[in-house]
Amino acid sequence: MMLNHKTALVFGGGGAIGGAAARAFAREGARVFLAGRTASKLDAVAGDIRAAGGAADTAVLDVFDADAVHALVDAVAAETGGIDIAMVAVGFVHVQGTPFLDLTLADFVHPVDAYLRALFVTTQAVARPMAKAGSGVILTLSTPGSRLTWPGFLGYGIACAAKESFSRRLAVELGPHNIRVVCLMPNAVPEAIARGSHAREVFAPLAAREGLTVEEMLAQPQDMPALRRFPTLEEVAEAAVFAASPRGGAITGAVMNLSCGLVTD
Repeated sequence: MMLNHKTALVFGGGGAIGGAAARAFAREGARVFLAGRTASKLDAVAGDIRAAGGAADTAVLDVFDADAVHALVDAVAAETGGIDIAMVAVGFVHVQGTPFLDLTLADFVHPVDAYLRALFVTTQAVARPMAKAGSGVILTLSTPGSRLTWPGFLGYGIACAAKESFSRRLAVELGPHNIRVVCLMPNAVPEAIARGSHAREVFAPLAAREGLTVEEMLAQPQDMPALRRFPTLEEVAEAAVFAASPRGGAITGAVMNLSCGLVTD
């Protein structure tokens, strides 16, 4: 197994992408700790992992509460001897599809502030025990929003660009401690939206602008370039496993393009 005897902490572990990655980590032998705001979602993912023979623990917390995040990280590290893998897969409801001339300052700033604050708090917390151990992998999450040329994505597009830049710079900061940082960049994942995630609230205005339901909008991948489809949760989770494993040991400071060719490198 690729992650045998590893300890993985997933912030946003009750979400669709965080949960899929957590299940894959556990399948590959990791002991998984799930952190997030909603106990029922965390418990559902943990239940799946345990039913498959894996080990999972949960903790309800707000990633903006630095004291709570650091306390959880310290507790996990003390119990397990260290944290090998950390994934930041938290999400926040934000505005997309509003033209700049109609966009409020609050709606513009919200995703930039929320995502970067969450990244700073969580990655700083996990980096400290990783640095002490002299190894670790931190996975972050972005989307092609940073590179889309469509209007209506100003705040979120800048937030995604900032998350990717943060991840690259963090890799430079933590490289001397043998800590790798990899940013995963999937396009929209229809399975995640179908599960009622916050992404549905984000996509609803975009679909309505085209006179479509969210399901109808996501059912038109033929208009997309390259593979003409969206990524699956399984594909995103498998990429996370690879990036976190020794097989991805030379990868750091990179953005893994999982957009199925919506944007190209």
